[in-house]
Amino acid sequence: MRKLLSSSANRQKLTLSTRQTHVVWQFGVLLAVLGLLGFLLSNLLHNLEARNIASGFGFLHREAGFAIGESVIHYQPSDSYGRAIAAGLLNTIRVALIAIIGATVLGVLLGLSRLSQNGLLRLLSASYIELIRNTPLLLQLFFWYALITEAMPPARAALNPLPSVYISNRGLKLPGLQAESLGGLLMGLGLALLVWVVFWHLQRQRRTNVLHKKPLWLFLLVFPLAGAWLGGASFSLNLPQLKTFNFVGGVSISPEFTALLVGLVVYSAAFVAEVVRAGIESVSAGQWDAARALGLSNTTVLRKVVFPQAQRLVIPPITSQYLNITKNSSLAVAIGYPDIVSVANTTLNRTGQAVEGILIIMAAYLLLSLVISVLMNLYNRRLALPGYA
Repeated sequence: MRKLLSSSANRQKLTLSTRQTHVVWQFGVLLAVLGLLGFLLSNLLHNLEARNIASGFGFLHREAGFAIGESVIHYQPSDSYGRAIAAGLLNTIRVALIAIIGATVLGVLLGLSRLSQNGLLRLLSASYIELIRNTPLLLQLFFWYALITEAMPPARAALNPLPSVYISNRGLKLPGLQAESLGGLLMGLGLALLVWVVFWHLQRQRRTNVLHKKPLWLFLLVFPLAGAWLGGASFSLNLPQLKTFNFVGGVSISPEFTALLVGLVVYSAAFVAEVVRAGIESVSAGQWDAARALGLSNTTVLRKVVFPQAQRLVIPPITSQYLNITKNSSLAVAIGYPDIVSVANTTLNRTGQAVEGILIIMAAYLLLSLVISVLMNLYNRRLALPGYA
């Protein structure tokens, strides 16, 4: 008995000694990291002072003095550096959001094609995936940009596949809708979303069961139109017209944006397809057999039985692909699309605020990645089985 007590006490002492050693090592590593960061910061401040470079973000309020080829918001060279960076960030968000949607749709179709009973369809999808996944994205962006700018005719000989739709090496020109006095429209849209949220909350509490897709689309369509009519909003169609060497009016989609978007969608869809294929194959064959025994068709089995189960396994790796799409959009600087990296590089070259410019780029991508992660984690938690959220 004494031997057992003594051995137990020795084990406790050994465990306590091991924990203390781990704490000491962790504290030492922390001090080393802090010391290294302090040294680098001190060296950075000393070099900035030696070169008479002022640190800080005060330059964001100064006039930028350079143009941006395309922007979601109104921007002109007389605006501040802060607005220029905001325009670049919105350009990044726009192309990343559209690329995520496009890559998801194309990736799901390719993933299903790899599991098709049609041998030719399986071969084509497999060849596409292997070719795209094993080719660098930057090379693909150069290919799409060269294809758009070199293979397309000039503006004077632009292709006209549809009325008021023109395709040339200057990009794609589409009819645009000009609207004025949109206050009522926006108020109607906000009211429609509010009503839908109320119905959704009531349905979750089992007080009503009227929330379906049709009422949602009805709210989103009728309320904004009624608000626009009551607010006196006016709409007019703006058609593109050829003037001298280029088109004016309408909606313009630049070759840079098109090449970047197509490159991101085509490249990322190959990875999404493999994730979808693996998720579907992870569902046991018994699920297929049981559903077919009930008389369900293969399409219904896939849509109603297999795909909902595969979704729980697909969402985490799909989230990683969405993050990759957002970060890969930084390659836009190689083909001249004015994203956050391109605008920040121009800013730091003109102001000399290299450290601040890099910090702005890092903060922008960190913010976008965190937002995507939070949204996808919320969706993943909603799909999780009870007790596993």
